[in-house]
Amino acid sequence: MLLQLLSVLWEALSLQVVLVFLTTFLLLADYKKNIRPRNFPPGPMRLPFLGNLLHVDFKKPHISLQKLAEKYGNVYSLQIGSMRFVVVNGLHLVKEALVHQGENFVDRLSSPGTQEMFGSSGLVFSNGLSWKQQRRFALSTLRNFGLGKRSLEERIQEESRYLNEAIEAEKGQPFDPHFQINNAVSNIICSITLGDRFDYHDSRFHNLLLLFDETSQLQGSFWSMLYDAFPTVMKRLPGPHHTLFKKWGQLKSFVRGIIEKHKVDWNPSEPRDFIDAYLNEMAKEDAASSFHEENLLHSTLDLFFAGTETTSTTLRWALLYMAIYPEIQAKVQVEIDSVIGHRQPAMDDRDSMPYTNAVVHEIQRISNIVPGNVPRVTTKDTTLAGFHIPKGTILLANLTSVLFEKDEWETPNEFNPGHFLENGQFKKKEAFLPFSAGKRACLGEQLARTELFLFFTALMQKFTFQAPKNETLSREYRMGLALSPLPYRICAFSR
Repeated sequence: MLLQLLSVLWEALSLQVVLVFLTTFLLLADYKKNIRPRNFPPGPMRLPFLGNLLHVDFKKPHISLQKLAEKYGNVYSLQIGSMRFVVVNGLHLVKEALVHQGENFVDRLSSPGTQEMFGSSGLVFSNGLSWKQQRRFALSTLRNFGLGKRSLEERIQEESRYLNEAIEAEKGQPFDPHFQINNAVSNIICSITLGDRFDYHDSRFHNLLLLFDETSQLQGSFWSMLYDAFPTVMKRLPGPHHTLFKKWGQLKSFVRGIIEKHKVDWNPSEPRDFIDAYLNEMAKEDAASSFHEENLLHSTLDLFFAGTETTSTTLRWALLYMAIYPEIQAKVQVEIDSVIGHRQPAMDDRDSMPYTNAVVHEIQRISNIVPGNVPRVTTKDTTLAGFHIPKGTILLANLTSVLFEKDEWETPNEFNPGHFLENGQFKKKEAFLPFSAGKRACLGEQLARTELFLFFTALMQKFTFQAPKNETLSREYRMGLALSPLPYRICAFSR
């Protein structure tokens, strides 16, 4: 009887009525699920299901974040799909979140995309005790293999000579410096993690670097964000996000192959590099449970990625800015000629070269290569600037807002080495945070600073960089994991 009644009722309902009912139900469910918590930071009105997806230009997300800060203040909220963000702007509040309340914002986001690629392994996307153990071990091992020591400086100096030779081979003709710079910078972290460098004509390594570049672009793309926001739907739709996971699998296979080769000729008493040292740690009877092969794989990839992408991108911006501002390039060269002459540049020279040091810092500031920082997650209910931030909320510390803050920089939107000079001497600036801050600050900051100074100084000592005849260089960029210059050609003339 009941089934007959339901059947009659179903037939009486039109398809239109059913659709209206379902739509209303879904809208109410979405609204209830995403009610803004009490005393939560303000933000733009969200659309059902999409959230604030249409408020962000994913080709220039950092510009969107800046504009929203002008409207909603230095602490505001956004929602993309089911992911709820709090965006923090300005030096004072960024340091409050990352440094003074660092423990409350120390975790990394575990999104569908990061889970697919990293799981909870490695140095960047692990959390809790595992992260602390992996980071401590990585820092200790990097120091053992030269970080902060003369031996690492000598490796960079040697690689600078290889890089100069590769650029000199272009004989002043227009070329894209992307590959040579990537190879040079990668060789430094490769020598530490893998125990060897790769020749500039090694096609296999060239293909690996191309794979890294493609993966970086895809990981920072709109498609990657869509996958994180709507994983159930995106898993079933074709698109570049599937290409990302495929390429990441290829990178993992490459590193797994290197690990297997290390196992064959591994000598515990003579560790050659990071992988050998990690194998030694895994072999200890009292080794922590976090030391296993999956963490070795992802930690090696993290070091390779972080040790290549950010520094090489900054150096590509450096050559571009020097060609666009020849008068600044000339001043750098005068200082190099005066302090160093024709010998190899060394880190001991930096204190005697305030202008060159200021130029390197200004390149890092204005190139702003990690504009939104790597997202954090609150570990417990927290109060920030009077607002309630519930546990599990994603935090974006907007580094763009710090590196371009009007109260901190005289001409924030102009390339001006004077930002780091006072009475002709180099001046540190509190708002210089390209490496982030706090417990999750860049693991390789010291390595990057050393590489940037030595590579940049060696290049300026050897060459003058200019735009090709009848070509205009552009400061336009593309967004990936790092904000990088669009491919450009340049001429390098031997001095």
